[in-house]
Amino acid sequence: MFWGDACPATMEVMYSPRLLDHFQNPRNAGDLADADVVSEIENPVCGDVLRMSLKLQAGRITQIGFKAKGCVPAIACGSALTEMALGKSVAEIHKIGRADLIAAVGGLPQASTHAAQLALDVLSSALRQAEVPPVPDKR
Repeated sequence: MFWGDACPATMEVMYSPRLLDHFQNPRNAGDLADADVVSEIENPVCGDVLRMSLKLQAGRITQIGFKAKGCVPAIACGSALTEMALGKSVAEIHKIGRADLIAAVGGLPQASTHAAQLALDVLSSALRQAEVPPVPDKR
């Protein structure tokens, strides 16, 4: 299901323990069989592919899954973003930025920040497909 392109010894020097944990133990991995929407995007420059499937209810993500083929950061960012988005309203999700996702994985090398943007783009695409209007936060 997942492929990485770095050797273990190199990964420990390049990546944070949080990022490596998301890569080695991805959260919400796999497709949802009964998803309301599925979106997949390929980064044309590096070839990373990320797919997310969502179940939505009352403007909130109730279930989320992802599959990735690509670099270590792409897999880790997909995993971390599913944790950040699960249970959130569309309005809350739209507030998640690239810097938030990068912080959630404990940082990324400058050359790997595209992985965070890919994950955010896939989730945004899925939400657009679902045509879910932002729900005002009533807290």
